[in-house]
Amino acid sequence: MSTVEVPVLIVGAGPVGLSAALFLGRHGIRTLLVEKRSGTSRLPRAPGLQARTMELFRAAGIGADIRALEMGDSHPYFEGGIIRVNTYAEIDDAEVLESPSLDGPGISPERVMGCGQDRYEVVLTEYARQGGCDLRFGTQLESIEQDDQGVTAIARDRETGEVLTVRAKYLIGADGASSTTRDLLGVRREGRGAVFHAMSIYFRAPELENLLKGRKFILCYATAAPGVSMGLSRLHGRDPWLAAPIYFPEKGEGPEDFTDERCVELLRAGAGKADLDVEVMAKVPWEGAQLVAETFRVGRVFLAGDAAHVHPPAGGFGANTGIHDAHNLAWKLAAVLGGTGGPALLDTYDAERRRVGRAMAEQAIIRNRIRHGYADEATRAAMVDDIIITLGYRYISSGILGVEPDAAVLTPALVLDGKPGTRAPHVPLRRDGERISTIDLFWDRFVLLTGSSGTAWTEAAERAAKQTGVPLRNYVIAEDGDLRPDGVDWATAYDVSPGGAVLVRPDAFVAWRSAGAVTDADEMLAGALARASGHRS
Repeated sequence: MSTVEVPVLIVGAGPVGLSAALFLGRHGIRTLLVEKRSGTSRLPRAPGLQARTMELFRAAGIGADIRALEMGDSHPYFEGGIIRVNTYAEIDDAEVLESPSLDGPGISPERVMGCGQDRYEVVLTEYARQGGCDLRFGTQLESIEQDDQGVTAIARDRETGEVLTVRAKYLIGADGASSTTRDLLGVRREGRGAVFHAMSIYFRAPELENLLKGRKFILCYATAAPGVSMGLSRLHGRDPWLAAPIYFPEKGEGPEDFTDERCVELLRAGAGKADLDVEVMAKVPWEGAQLVAETFRVGRVFLAGDAAHVHPPAGGFGANTGIHDAHNLAWKLAAVLGGTGGPALLDTYDAERRRVGRAMAEQAIIRNRIRHGYADEATRAAMVDDIIITLGYRYISSGILGVEPDAAVLTPALVLDGKPGTRAPHVPLRRDGERISTIDLFWDRFVLLTGSSGTAWTEAAERAAKQTGVPLRNYVIAEDGDLRPDGVDWATAYDVSPGGAVLVRPDAFVAWRSAGAVTDADEMLAGALARASGHRS
C-alpha cells in the first residue's frame, strides 16, 4: 500500500481529464491522475476540435502543437456539412441535412480542425506530465470519503493489486459516461436515457475515395443497407474510415450480430459496390443517450465531461464540451488553492456548466431527430446554429454581474458584444508591433479593459486588486495605450463608450462591464472583482 498527497486528484485520462491536468499544471497546480485503461485511446474518436477548444489550447500555450496534428486542411470537411445519400456511390445526389457555421476570422482567432483523440491525447499527456501531473494508468478508483479539509480516495493497480491511498484537497471525476466517481457519490441523472445504439466500425477501403469523388463532409449517412442508417466520417484525416450503423436491441439485435463478415456486407451495401475491398480494423459498440447529472458538484468532488452529461454525438459537442468543463473548473480551483479565489467561486462551476450541459444535450437530441428523419417543425425551429452552441453560450451564476437569472443560455442568433456572461469578443490588436487578439489577453488573472478616456479605471484597478487580494491586470486600448487597435474599435465591439470598462475573467468570459465613466469607479470595480472571484456571494 502506498499513500500520495496532492492538491487535486483527477479520475479519467480521456480528453477531459488530461485537459484538466494540463490546465491545472499551467496554473502551477500539481495533480495525480488515475485511469483504469492501460493507456491513452488507440482509436480516432472525437475528431472535431471546435474553435473555442482551440482557443483554450492556444491560451494554455499548446495550440501550435495541437494544430500541427492536423493532416492537410481539414476545414473544407467541416464546410461540407452533414449529408445523406442512398449509397456512397451516388454521392452526386447527396442531400444536405445541415450546413453549420463553425468559426470565422471576425469571431475567433482560431478555427475548427479535425484530429482523432488517439493523436491529441498523446500531446495532452506529454504536457500534463510536464506540468506536474503524476499519471497512473491501469489504476481503478474504488472509494471516496470526504471531510472538511479534503478527499480521501482509494484506488487499486489493476495488474498488481497494489492499493493506492490518495489524499487531495479536491477531486475531479472525468471518468466517462459509466463514471465510478458519479456512482460513488450517488448522483442521479435526468434526461431521455438511451435514444439509439450504434456500432462504430473502423475500416480500410481504398476504393471508397474514388466512389466519393473527393466530396468532403463532416458526416455522410447512407440509407441503402436494409434496416440500417449508417454514418461515415474521416474528420481525423487519415485511415481508417469510421462507419457507425444503428442497431435495435428491442428487435433482438446486439453487438454480437456485428461479425466481421456482416460489417463487410453492411459497408458494401452502404457503398453501393458489392465487391468493395474492405478490411475491418476495430469494432466498438456504444449507446447514444441524453442524461445530465442532477449536480456537477458534491462537496469537494466535481464531475466533468461525460461523467456529468452525455448526449448523442450529433454536433460533435461531447469531448469539446467536456474540455470546456475542465477549463472552467481548472482556473477556479487554481484560484481557490492559490488563495486568490473565495469559496463561492467553486459554486459557480455547477451553476454555469450544468446549464450549458443541459442546453447542449437538448441541441444534440434535436440534431439526432433531424438526421434520422423524425423531427417535426417545432423541433427544427428549436435548433440553433453550431457556432452559437460552441462560442455563443452564456454563463449565469453569482459571479456574473448584470445578467438576469432566467436569461437564455443559447440565443437564436450569435451575439458576442461583451454582455456579462458571454465569451469576450475577439478584436485584433497590436502589441509591440505584433498582431494579437483580445483572446490572447486572458489566462492567469482577471483583466480590466479600458480606453483612452479610462484613466480613472486604471487607478481604480490598482486599488481594487490591493483591496480584494485578487490579481488584476489593466490594459488601455488606444493609440497611446498598452495595446493599439488594429482595424476594429474595441469599445464598439464590447458595447461600451471610450470611457467605459470591461472586467474579463481568466477564462475570457465577461464578468462585469460599465458602459461609461462613473463617479464611484473604486467601489464599483472592487465590488465586481470581489463577486467575480468568489470573495463575495
